[in-house]
Amino acid sequence: MTGSLLEVIALGVRDAVAAEQGGADRLEVVTGMAEGGLTPAPETVAAIAAECPLPQMVMLRCDGGFAADGDVLERLRADARELAQAGAAGFVFGFLDEAGAVDLAATEALIHAVSPLPWTFHRAVDHAADTQASWRAVRLLPNLATVLTAGSPHGVGDGLPVLKGRADAGDGSIIMAGGGLRPRHVADLLDYGVRAFHVGSAVRRSWTDPVDAQLVRRWRSLVERD
Repeated sequence: MTGSLLEVIALGVRDAVAAEQGGADRLEVVTGMAEGGLTPAPETVAAIAAECPLPQMVMLRCDGGFAADGDVLERLRADARELAQAGAAGFVFGFLDEAGAVDLAATEALIHAVSPLPWTFHRAVDHAADTQASWRAVRLLPNLATVLTAGSPHGVGDGLPVLKGRADAGDGSIIMAGGGLRPRHVADLLDYGVRAFHVGSAVRRSWTDPVDAQLVRRWRSLVERD
């Protein structure tokens, strides 16, 4: 991998191949982007694995919310087993309780279920009632690869001060900036020490269009300023 990590959302094989051609380092494999990303089918992961060598971080999420009761967790555990067998290199998940705090019981249950594979805490962290407390809860959990965050529910543009604060607090190495990420944000993020970037809509014309390898290449160049 080069100096910065570039992760691209892939909905299928065509996206994955284009992301690889454009210089991406990693995929986030999802379905249901209208709901912010849901668990894809194992067949999708297997098909991507057959055509593309990039690591697949696979979403574990049943609906557009951030809650997980016992039934949801059991379903996600079963999904994780199938997806790992299909070729997942890691997973993306994260839960909040009714008070808007990180649901550590649910999150730790899935960490155990997917172990020893790495995982990303997704943008639930941006929707927590207390952002600083949510970071303190997440940052030391085992096998954590990255925290996918915009710093704000409204996107990176609004969240830059929070991302700077987290980087200043020593969390720059686990921040993966994503969610409304635009080229104009990258220089500031690199200055903060952020070296992982996540793009989806920015590398395609719309969610009904495939990933554009040329747009991925532009992002590859952008995040490699150094």
